[in-house]
Amino acid sequence: MDKAPWTLKYQPHSLAAYTLHQEQIKQMQSFVQNFKKQKKKAMLLHGPTGNGKTVAVHVLAKDTNLELIEINASDFRNKETVLSVIGTASKQMSLFSTGKIILVDEVDGLSGNQDRGGISAIEEVIEQTAFPIFLTCQDASDKKIKSLLKKVHAVAFTPLDYLAVADILKYICTKETIVFDETALKTLARQADGDLRAAINDLQSLGKEKITMNRINALGFRNKQEALSDALIKVFKVKDASIALTAFGNVHEDLDEIALWIDE
Repeated sequence: MDKAPWTLKYQPHSLAAYTLHQEQIKQMQSFVQNFKKQKKKAMLLHGPTGNGKTVAVHVLAKDTNLELIEINASDFRNKETVLSVIGTASKQMSLFSTGKIILVDEVDGLSGNQDRGGISAIEEVIEQTAFPIFLTCQDASDKKIKSLLKKVHAVAFTPLDYLAVADILKYICTKETIVFDETALKTLARQADGDLRAAINDLQSLGKEKITMNRINALGFRNKQEALSDALIKVFKVKDASIALTAFGNVHEDLDEIALWIDE
């Protein structure tokens, strides 16, 4: 099996190669091009995981020849670290004198019991930044980031249609010389539920053998078992009740089935 993750191997490296979310890309380009005229100095890209938000910022930075400073917000749990790292990056000139874009991924990771002023620190950084800031999150309606919405342009990355995901999987299969059954590949795309990254990872996990419905069905069962196992670990092992409460959010089972698993 190819050791290189196909999510990286087939990641687009230019806006011309990025075929998803064209309207959102236009808004991002306009935001960067007219940054100095903007009253709001940050743009929040929100939508389901694995649907191209982070990659869109990467290709935009490459196409505009801007240095990209990427930071995962979940790594910074309090105001002091946010101001020290993200705040400093938002003020210092680019090392290459080309200007830069700052990407703060998973900004909703700042929320929660361990957050000690992280969101307010992000808001402070936005007020003072000299460079465009892009933030990403899954759910813009999350009350934990409600105050942040007043400081940003919010752009929705809608869930990907399974046919769009299937087209990308077909392209990868062609490049990897993988024979596939059309129905099986579309089923694989549909099972990913809009998560392109997950679909590509699933495709790679199947290897170079022909993609058939039997193999897709077996993969779907395995993924469900893994998701249930992860959820049960969150319920019984973590100390944060908020994590346990959301543990089954990505498990596609009815409540009676989940109750049986917990009992077991």
